[in-house]
Amino acid sequence: MGMLTWVTMGLALWHFTVFVPDRFAGGIIGALIGSVAGAAVFGVLLHGFSVPGRNDTDLLTAVEAIPGAFIGLAITYALGLRTEDVEPEPEPLAP
Repeated sequence: MGMLTWVTMGLALWHFTVFVPDRFAGGIIGALIGSVAGAAVFGVLLHGFSVPGRNDTDLLTAVEAIPGAFIGLAITYALGLRTEDVEPEPEPLAP
């Protein structure tokens, strides 16, 4: 149940990427994968490579996924910036 909570929090935070310029590696889908994977991996690492069960899941479990989602988004954004094609500026037309 904890994994579902982490993935859902990653998905919820991913929705806010519409306010950021789309420079994620893989576009908006890359941002989705980065956010969800970051939240899940961070949650598993935080709990010592275990996933809390149904009775151990509470509001704090959802809050634990927030840093991981942001880390995953930051990684995909940084990768997107590195691989972005830079177009040369066009030469001005002669009068």
